[in-house]
Amino acid sequence: MKTIAIYPGSFDPITLGHLSILNRAAALFDEVHLMVVHNPNKKVLFSIAERVSLCNKALLEVQAASNIIVDELSSGLLVDKAQELGAQAFIKGFRTSADIEYELPMAQVNRDLSCVETIFLPAEPGYGYVSSSLVKEVLALNGDVSGYVTPNVASALKEKLK
Repeated sequence: MKTIAIYPGSFDPITLGHLSILNRAAALFDEVHLMVVHNPNKKVLFSIAERVSLCNKALLEVQAASNIIVDELSSGLLVDKAQELGAQAFIKGFRTSADIEYELPMAQVNRDLSCVETIFLPAEPGYGYVSSSLVKEVLALNGDVSGYVTPNVASALKEKLK
C-alpha cells in the first residue's frame, strides 16, 4: 500500500525550516503533498498561486526529494482533500510547545472527522526560531534573510516589499 502524507501550511513564504520538515517527511512516506492552504485568519503577503510557485522553485533550489508534490487547497476542509488523495497522515512541524498547543486541537478534530493521524516533527535546532512572519519582519527592516529562505524566495520577498 502506498503511504501518502499531507504537509499543510500557508507557506507565506516557505522557509528553510519548512523545507527541512518536508524532506524529513518525504523519507517516511511514499508521497508527500506540500499543501499550500488558504487560512482566513492570516493576512498573507503572497497570493496562493505565488506561494505555490515559490514552493516549487524552493524545492528545486534545495534539490528536494522526488516524492514531493506541491498542491493547493484554496477552499474547503483539509480532511476532504486527504480523503480524496488517500492520505494516511498530516505532517506538522513544531518549534516550541506553543506550536503544539495551537496545532493539537486541529489534529484532534481532523482525526475525529477523517481518521487521518497527525504526525508532529520537531524543528531542527538551527531552524527552531525561524517563522515566515519573522522572515518578513526582518526583511522589511532591511535585514539579511538568506539564512532562512532560498535565494528565489528572498528575491520574491524583496520585490514584494519594495
